Amino acid sequence: MASFTKIGMLLMATSKRPPANYFSSFSRGKPSLVSEACLSTAAAAGGMKPEPPLNQYSTISSSDHNLTRRSGNYGPTLWDFEYLQSIHNDYVVKKYMKRFNELKKEMKNIMIMVEGSQEELEKLELIDNLQRLGVSYHFKEEIMQILRSIYLNASAGDSLYATALKFRLLRQHGFHISQGKEISTCKLSNRWWKSTCLAKKLPFSRDRIVEAFVWTVGTIFEPQYSYCRRMLTKINAVAVVIDDIYDVYGSLDELELFTDAVERLLKAIDYLPGYMKVCYLVLFNTVADIAYNVLKEQGINVIPYLKKSWADYCKASFQEAKWHFNGYNPTLKEYMDIAWISIGAPMYLVHAFIFVTNPITKEALESLSKYPDIIRHCSIIIRLADDLGTSSDEMNRGDVPKSIQCYMNENDASEEEAREHINHLIKEMWKLINTGLHENSLFSETLIGCAVNVTRTAQCIYQHGDGHGIQNSEIKSRISELLFEPTKISIP
Repeated sequence: MASFTKIGMLLMATSKRPPANYFSSFSRGKPSLVSEACLSTAAAAGGMKPEPPLNQYSTISSSDHNLTRRSGNYGPTLWDFEYLQSIHNDYVVKKYMKRFNELKKEMKNIMIMVEGSQEELEKLELIDNLQRLGVSYHFKEEIMQILRSIYLNASAGDSLYATALKFRLLRQHGFHISQGKEISTCKLSNRWWKSTCLAKKLPFSRDRIVEAFVWTVGTIFEPQYSYCRRMLTKINAVAVVIDDIYDVYGSLDELELFTDAVERLLKAIDYLPGYMKVCYLVLFNTVADIAYNVLKEQGINVIPYLKKSWADYCKASFQEAKWHFNGYNPTLKEYMDIAWISIGAPMYLVHAFIFVTNPITKEALESLSKYPDIIRHCSIIIRLADDLGTSSDEMNRGDVPKSIQCYMNENDASEEEAREHINHLIKEMWKLINTGLHENSLFSETLIGCAVNVTRTAQCIYQHGDGHGIQNSEIKSRISELLFEPTKISIP
C-alpha cells in the first residue's frame, strides 16, 4: 500500500488542471452595472411584486450624526498582496506533465489489478489513500466501479476498521487541495479584492480574502470547478463585510436603509450613507456579473433568486441588530429561527447551485429559494459550529447573545452544559443530513456535496476558536501549508 501512496503523492503534485476555456470569456465584455430598465424587466420575469415608493426615506450621511461606532478590534490581514502575487507552482512544466501521465497510467493498471483481488480491505485502503491525497477525481470511474462491486457483494465478518472504512467510503466524498490551480485562483481573487477597495474604504471590517478562499476549497476542490471557487470567494468576502456592517458599525437607521436597498436593488442607493454605497455597489456588481454570465450561457434569469438570497441574509442580520440595539435577549428558538440564515450559508449555497449546475431549471431554482432540508440542516450546523468557536470573542465586543448564551439564560445552565447541548444538536443535525442524502432530489450530487463539505469545513475552521476572524501565526501556518507549500518531489 505504501507504493500506492507514493504514486498518489506524485500525482497530487504534478496534476495538470484542465483549461478553463469555458470560463475565459467571463472576464471580457461584461457589464459593470445593469441599467434599472434591465432590472425592472428581470424583476417582472421573475414574478417579483411591485415595490412601494421611496419618498418616505431621507438620505443618511455617515457624517450627519455624531454616532458612537463599535469596533470589532479585527487585526489586519496576514497576507501581503505582493507575496500572494509572487507565489508560483514549479510542477506545471512539460517534464512534470509527462511524468504525471506515466503515473496516472500506472495507477490505473494498479486499480485494475486491485479490482480483481479478493481482498476487500485492500481495495478500500487504495481508494481511501487516493481521496486523502486529493487525486481521486482522476480515477472517478475506476473508483465507482470498485465501490459498486463492494456494495453489491457485501460480506459479513469484517473487522471494525474495515466495516467503518467501507461505510465511510460508500457514504462520503473526500475533499483536498490541488496545488497548482489553487494558487492561480487565489491570485485572481486577491486582485479582485484589492480592486474593490473595500479593505481601504471600510477599515472597520475584516480583510479576509485568503480565508474566504479556504472556505471554497473545502466546499468543492475539483479542478473543473475553479470558476465556482473564484466566484464563491467573492461572495464570501462581500458577505463578511456586510456581516461587520450589521454586527459592528452600522446604526439601526442605516441598517434599515441597507436592508431595504438590497431588496430593491439600485433603486435605494441614493439614500445610503457613503461607506454603505461602496459595499453595496461591490455587491451589486458581483451579482450582476454572475447573472449576466448565466443568462449568456444558459438563457435563464437568476437575478430574482440571487436577490432573494441576499435579502434574506440581510433581513436576518437586521433582526439580530435590532435585538442588540434594543437590549433584547432572544430564546434559543427565536435565535435559531433567524441565525441559520444570518450565518450566510443559504445564500452561499444558492450561488453554489448556480455555479455547478447546467442546465439550471426554474423548478430547481424555485425549490432552492425555499431552502430545502439539506440547506437548512447544513446551515444550522454551520451556525452552531460558528457559535461554539466565536461566541466568547463576540460577547466581549457586545454582540447579541449566541446559541450558547440563549441556552444558558433560558435554562439557568452553565457554559459547559450549554456547549454540551449545542454539540448534541450538531450530532442530531448530522443524523438528519445522513438520512436524507440519497433521497430523490431536484439537485445534483455535486451541489449536495458542496452543502455537506462546507459544513465539514465550518467545523474544521471553528474547531479551536475563531479560525476566520482571528489572525495569528498558527492560523497562518495552517493556511500556508494547505495552499502555498507544495509537496516536494523529485523526477528520476
